[in-house]
Amino acid sequence: MAPIDSTKTPIVWILGGPGSGKGTQCDKIIAKYGFTHLSTGDLLRAEVQSGSDRAKTLTAIMERGELVPNDVVLDLLKEAMVAKADKAKGFLIDGYPREKSQGEAFESAIAPVTVIIYFEASSETLTKRLLGRALSSGRADDNEETIKLRLKTFLDNNDQVLAQYPNKLKRINAEDTVDSIFSQVEQILDPLVTK
Repeated sequence: MAPIDSTKTPIVWILGGPGSGKGTQCDKIIAKYGFTHLSTGDLLRAEVQSGSDRAKTLTAIMERGELVPNDVVLDLLKEAMVAKADKAKGFLIDGYPREKSQGEAFESAIAPVTVIIYFEASSETLTKRLLGRALSSGRADDNEETIKLRLKTFLDNNDQVLAQYPNKLKRINAEDTVDSIFSQVEQILDPLVTK
């Protein structure tokens, strides 16, 4: 028995390179639809700040720009989803899956995904946005060298993830304005919430 019934509670994977505007669009989705937002990055950063043994291992991995092991990320996601399942109107899973095996593991451990929204932007645009963000964020992974590594890691894995779900995938041009992008998001999500 799956812990979440995605026929009643939509599960939306929000994908896009670092700097593609996922966070901004998620904020707008939450405001309009009241979905529960789970960012694997936020879950990992919260775990790192907890100071647990798991946190020390995660810190080292993240500082090297590498991907955190699948089972750790899936455990954090599943714990968070199950904790919020009774109140959730829908789930936004932000920045996950990052590789093909994670998508498979998510669907077998939690529930089938309802739709995948992919925010597409060029590497040049993403790098420019991330360098701009680095000036104000203080994030350890927002420097040019780490950014290039993150983009390469993302692109190498993302195509395989997208290829796995041709019927559930919706691509959005993330080079556009915030409002124009959101109107495309609404066309995807409105039918899910009127069911």
